[in-house]
Amino acid sequence: MREVELHSKIIGEEGPPLVVLHGLFGMGDNWASHARKWSNMGFQVHLIDLRNHGRSPHMSSHSYSDMVEDLKLYFENKFHDKSSVKWIGHSMGGKALMQFACKYPKYVEKMVIVDIGPKHYPVQYSEILEAMNSLDFNQLSSRAEADRALEEQILDWGLRQFILKNLEWKADKKLGWKLNLKIIESQISRIGEELAFESNFSGPVLFIRGMNSQYILDDDWLNIMQIFPMANLDSISGAGHWVHSENPSEFQDSVNDFLLI
Repeated sequence: MREVELHSKIIGEEGPPLVVLHGLFGMGDNWASHARKWSNMGFQVHLIDLRNHGRSPHMSSHSYSDMVEDLKLYFENKFHDKSSVKWIGHSMGGKALMQFACKYPKYVEKMVIVDIGPKHYPVQYSEILEAMNSLDFNQLSSRAEADRALEEQILDWGLRQFILKNLEWKADKKLGWKLNLKIIESQISRIGEELAFESNFSGPVLFIRGMNSQYILDDDWLNIMQIFPMANLDSISGAGHWVHSENPSEFQDSVNDFLLI
């Protein structure tokens, strides 16, 4: 196992740190609008790109154990003299954060876990991966052309824009993916695996779920409370798995109430 130095975008020159971890196919910049609001509240917000995503290094392994050690290195490099760091993690980022908090509890003052639990989830990304792999960058000269090509397999406009944010111009003047698509695809089953914990986390935790999402069910709560005995659950109306973008106002209110307690 080899930890890597993660890329981050930091919003706010000072204030108590708030670290945000994105989900699969995402990047820290997906959270920029929320981050600006938290910065205005006085936080210094760290939008991290997890390994194999965004501008963080491409590695040959993509497991939650890897991500936990990456986060430990980031903490030690950025916050070595601070004990009160708050965290937010969505989906894959939420799973990484749960494992991180249980292994290194002194690094987490409190955390928000967005629409994910510690249980096993079946892999549901085959259509997205197939669509991403179908793009022929030798034939595409613009993002608009890439969008039209993706539309043949991904009808949801919002999901396409989320995926297209991963495009960048390469040194050969051709479009390509920022993320490490080959490794993510080859290790996709690891993303859904159930987490194994050596100990629980006794600090404050807020789980947020979308009321239209099936990721955190009522039947999951007993198991979650055994690992996170101080956990609370908030359900956001009119939102699915991408809670923070589908009902950003109610999501902000829920997170802010928790952060400021």
